Amino acid sequence: MASSILHITTPQRWEASQVDGEYRGDTLATQGFIHCATAEQLDGVVERFFQGQTGLVVLTIDPDKVLPPIRWEHAPDANQLFPHIYGPLNLDAVTGVAPLSPG
Repeated sequence: MASSILHITTPQRWEASQVDGEYRGDTLATQGFIHCATAEQLDGVVERFFQGQTGLVVLTIDPDKVLPPIRWEHAPDANQLFPHIYGPLNLDAVTGVAPLSPG
């Protein structure tokens, strides 16, 4: 398992989680999990799903502190496993927040 996993979001969504006390992202309600990636997968995720978007942040997450289950699953059209968090993310599992920079 990776020593940390990453999640891309908007600063507004992250700031709202500080008020709510947990992070739900934009897919927990619709897909049942929060999409994450490893550091090695991040560039591909950005290229595939976030191309041209600006002002995003990357959450660094300690998987050992995540309370909901993390499942490593195949994504459509990808020959690798991606970490998915199956529940609201507890904020104390987030060890860093940084602007998403190109490349």
